Amino acid sequence: MTKVLMHGCNGKIGRAITRLIDSQENIEIVAGVDPYLGVPNTYPVFSNINECNIDVDVIIDFSTAVAVRALIDYCLAHHKPAVICTTGLSEEDIAYLKEASQTVPIFFSANMSLGVNLLIALAKRATEILGTSGFDIEIIEKHHNQKIDAPSGTALAIADAINETLDHAYTYRYDRSTVREKRPVKEIGIHAVRGGTIVGEHDILFAGNDEFITLSHQATSKEVFATGAIKAAQFLVNKTPGLYNMDHLLDA
Repeated sequence: MTKVLMHGCNGKIGRAITRLIDSQENIEIVAGVDPYLGVPNTYPVFSNINECNIDVDVIIDFSTAVAVRALIDYCLAHHKPAVICTTGLSEEDIAYLKEASQTVPIFFSANMSLGVNLLIALAKRATEILGTSGFDIEIIEKHHNQKIDAPSGTALAIADAINETLDHAYTYRYDRSTVREKRPVKEIGIHAVRGGTIVGEHDILFAGNDEFITLSHQATSKEVFATGAIKAAQFLVNKTPGLYNMDHLLDA
């Protein structure tokens, strides 16, 4: 039985993960961490991760960016693997996470949806064919009006994957209203839309002369992220120290 500590258990996705794990065998949540304690749970919940005294096999994190450093410190102190699903991390946070992965197994992905990660793979393949053939590349992401970070971590991950395919020769443009000029050739536009209860939508537009190709992914429920996080947690148990991502999971 895989014993899980759910970090951010009382958030929307944390609760979705709790519901899914309750219906599965060979995995259970034995403890949770969340500063908000107003949600009833079948497992003990601590307001601070350093208060947790329950042994676990792996940690799933769906919290906030400001809480991730303390979580990594806890992982290092107790030698626990962690699946980091929180978005909006700073470059310093990501560097700290990578350093910690030399000591403990860390799974980190900007998006835990299996479909989104397939979308990224398809975008890289499309870029190999279209990126050097005069096609402009634009990324449009849409999320609910409560999302804090913009553009989304997934949109940036898509852009980074495309740019890696293009030998990092392209720059990113987030706001075209600041500069009045024609669109540079080696540019990736990234646009954020916030409204209503949109779970998550990402479109990648390849715009050429007289033809246009769009790759799209839509999430209609937060459970797609919860499912990916659970699969990642089961994958990470008993792994050696290192930085793992969805590519490793999809190839497993």
